[in-house]
Amino acid sequence: MAQQLVAEKILKTLRQLQLRIQERFPEAGLARVGLDLIDAAEQTTKRAHAAARPNLLLRFFVIVAIAVALVVAVAIAPQVSSAVQMLIGNIFSGANTAEFTQALESVVNLVILMGVAIWFLLSLEEREKRRFVLRHLHELRSFAHVIDMHQLTKDPISHTARATRTASSPDRPMTAFELARYLDYCSELLSIIGKLAALYGEQTNDTEVIGAVNDIEFLTNGIGRKVWQKIMIVHRNGLAADG
Repeated sequence: MAQQLVAEKILKTLRQLQLRIQERFPEAGLARVGLDLIDAAEQTTKRAHAAARPNLLLRFFVIVAIAVALVVAVAIAPQVSSAVQMLIGNIFSGANTAEFTQALESVVNLVILMGVAIWFLLSLEEREKRRFVLRHLHELRSFAHVIDMHQLTKDPISHTARATRTASSPDRPMTAFELARYLDYCSELLSIIGKLAALYGEQTNDTEVIGAVNDIEFLTNGIGRKVWQKIMIVHRNGLAADG
């Protein structure tokens, strides 16, 4: 569908991007990050599809467990009903109401406990999928932070005439043109990470998962804005033309 992301096309774009990084910066750590991200993207595609599929084994277990609970409830229903009727009779005959209150409380507690147990079983599959997805979304979040570290020391001001070095200044062998390309590659990787996270969000209506996906989008967009501020400085000063 036109309004949905296609995992295969995201992977194709990422592979081409990694080749572009490798060809221009063969010794850069960013190229190795791209390779690792390709592996993660391939797994993300499989995991997103797996999260969308029903867990038939777990559903069978839930159905059996609920059926057993209902059988037990039906089995003890006559005894509970008889006890309640007897206590009601005692109430109308002037007997002490303490026993009736205690019995009624036991019945209510039993009904509540069964309701909670059934809810737990019915939501088990959703909660297992949520844990599965959130664990792998954390992996994508880590990639975004790694890319942020790679762009951290890429300072466009160092290419201006006013720039001076200190003994602790990092080595900056790139030309201004190479710096602009490097930063652009970082921006593209960040964008792809956001789209990989969105693959999980398309497969569920779980608000917690969707919230985690939005958090990653917010993170990658925030880092991307920092990267683009640097790119704009390079181009505003006409520095990229020297490459």
